[in-house]
Amino acid sequence: MKNDLAEILFITSYPPRECGIATYSNDLIKALNNKFSNSFSIKVCALESGEANYPYPAEVQYILDTSSTAGYESLAYTINKDINIKIVLIQHEFGFFRLQETIFLQFLKNISKPVIIVFHTVLPHPEEQLKLKIQAIASACVSVVVMTHNSADILAVDYGLQKQKISVIAHGTHLVLHLNDRFLKSKYGLKGRKVLTTFGLISSGKSIETTLEALPAIINECPEVVFLIIGKTHPEVKRFEGEKYRESLVQIVDHYSLQDHVIFINNYLALPDLLEYLQLTDIYLFTSNDPNQAVSGTFVYAMSCACPIISTPIPHAKEVLTRDTGIIFNFRDSQKLADGVIRLLNNGPLRRSISSNTLQKIVSTVWENSAVAHAMLFEKIVGANITLTYTLPAINLNHLRHMTTNAGIIQFSKINQPDISSGYTLDDNARALAAMCTYFKQTGFDGTLDEIRKYLRFIKFCMQPDGDFLNYVDRDNRFTIQNQEDNLDDANGRALWALGYVTSLAGLLPWDITSVAETIFEKSLLRIGNVHSTRAMAFAIKGIFYHYSIIKSPANLVLLKTFADRLVQMYRHESNEKWEWFEGYLTYANSILPEAMLYAWLLTKETVYKEIAISSLNFLISQIFNENGIEVISNKNWLQKGQVAGHFGEQPIDVAYTIMTLSKFYDVYKDEDYRLKMETAFSWFLGNNRLHQIIYNPCTGGCYDGLEETHINLNQGAESTVSYLMARLTMEKYKLMECR
Repeated sequence: MKNDLAEILFITSYPPRECGIATYSNDLIKALNNKFSNSFSIKVCALESGEANYPYPAEVQYILDTSSTAGYESLAYTINKDINIKIVLIQHEFGFFRLQETIFLQFLKNISKPVIIVFHTVLPHPEEQLKLKIQAIASACVSVVVMTHNSADILAVDYGLQKQKISVIAHGTHLVLHLNDRFLKSKYGLKGRKVLTTFGLISSGKSIETTLEALPAIINECPEVVFLIIGKTHPEVKRFEGEKYRESLVQIVDHYSLQDHVIFINNYLALPDLLEYLQLTDIYLFTSNDPNQAVSGTFVYAMSCACPIISTPIPHAKEVLTRDTGIIFNFRDSQKLADGVIRLLNNGPLRRSISSNTLQKIVSTVWENSAVAHAMLFEKIVGANITLTYTLPAINLNHLRHMTTNAGIIQFSKINQPDISSGYTLDDNARALAAMCTYFKQTGFDGTLDEIRKYLRFIKFCMQPDGDFLNYVDRDNRFTIQNQEDNLDDANGRALWALGYVTSLAGLLPWDITSVAETIFEKSLLRIGNVHSTRAMAFAIKGIFYHYSIIKSPANLVLLKTFADRLVQMYRHESNEKWEWFEGYLTYANSILPEAMLYAWLLTKETVYKEIAISSLNFLISQIFNENGIEVISNKNWLQKGQVAGHFGEQPIDVAYTIMTLSKFYDVYKDEDYRLKMETAFSWFLGNNRLHQIIYNPCTGGCYDGLEETHINLNQGAESTVSYLMARLTMEKYKLMECR
């Protein structure tokens, strides 16, 4: 099947060549392959200057010697002849083609396929010759990509390019685990030090001497400071002038007696090592002396690791750094650099605040989001030749386990670090129990039984003598005052759903688990009949349905009908031709209501349950699915009858419940529209949403807490993480069916 996919040809420098654009392209291609491997395939033409004989990976199908005239014509012919190539994407840097600029332009004109050009450098106030050159390149391409809005404005104003031809796709950044900096400092022998860092291929343009000359003043105030200079000399610089610049830096270190405060790490570090160094960094220093440097990969990598940044005023820095996210100082101004460093090192709260703001600012640019933006551009250019299909990520339990203690799953997290002060809830542990039982059902992996027992113990702990459950437990396993202030009916209903599901797995799960669940389930029925909360009744119906599949209790069937009849009465009271719903508003977990009616019909065959199940689901679908995909009801303002829905404050739990409901309806009716909507809804987690940003974090295995108006809530709490896992396990069921 993959041979039939449209092909995108990247023309770029590429690893193992050591070059910033090579690294950039490699990271982007990896992200595109991870997210859209079923939508298109990618080939690479590697750029070289002269014969290099690099041992390229398999995706490199062609090599272009940019200094050779003949190679351009041959490559254009090959591209035009290959019917599978639908788009050519060229990473442009002036140095790549400086020896053959006229031939390169003719090469662009000779290509009969749509060409996207990515400008890594955009010089303002161009001379007429440069302006005409860029205009000619742009006119030969269908789209121009730049990485900052500043660059886009320069192309439009200074070069006269049409704005509609320009796309801004930020330089990608890496998702990181955000490990403890004290642990990392100890690992790298930097315990007790305040770490300043710069990295990248070394050349005089980085103006590292600006920092070295600032160090004496910094050390005088903060004697524990150490400055890491990470990176080897740029290969092109080394080729023409050797290690002259690095040796000049060593001389400055000797002059100021900085040997105990400067460490040269003369390597091109592997990415995992580099990201760890950045995570242990207290302040990242960017001292480039080029006012026209449009963007820097080193700069954004540091931001992705939540480094507070002090930078010279390159256009990229001026665009992303504010007083909340960093400090900007003038080129070569060592005194101002020293002042900024001292200020941040002496103000821990400010440094931590900047770190948090920096991460929030940069997270939209992660490589996964860059891949989404590029894929959408590809689809726009070639239309029907590419249909975007998001690849299912591997199932990852790491964050769920990270959030789980011996007591249960912790309620909230700060970014991806569990916030034990938030305590635990019955809600989260009930959901986690159902999710892990589903995982066990699909995989048979005994390693999950420990978590299953923990979540079940927590539910048992929350049960009161009369059969009710309390919901809120603090870090010391004490029930909190919230249990007296909040309505706990919904939490009780969710517990019944999870317990019923566990009992339905009798014979699959160990007996000690299902027998405990059965005992708690039966006791909880003593009081659940008094519940009138809509969603509590719906969850209870779902739990009773599962339990009934194992134990055919007439009394439980009567209870299920009681709840279903109450929902029927509510539906008849509120619904009309334009509002086919159980209440005068849509709030959270809406899809559980039609799903509960479907379960009631499956057990009783009462036609009215089936009719209401279908009509209410169709109504809900009409409210949350549109041309943009799925946009669930905002938790900022519930949708009241007769009003228009808000479109931010979308929660992962609502998307997950919708997927689970659609799954049940598809299993019963085999309506292909339900399955397609499941796929659409799940792609919301992967970037097919209003902001075109990932909600699921494949690095941690966690899920962000919400899609807000302009940003993602970066915290990865239990509710969101377990909700994503339930949705992903639901999708896995159909993946497994396809494999049979």
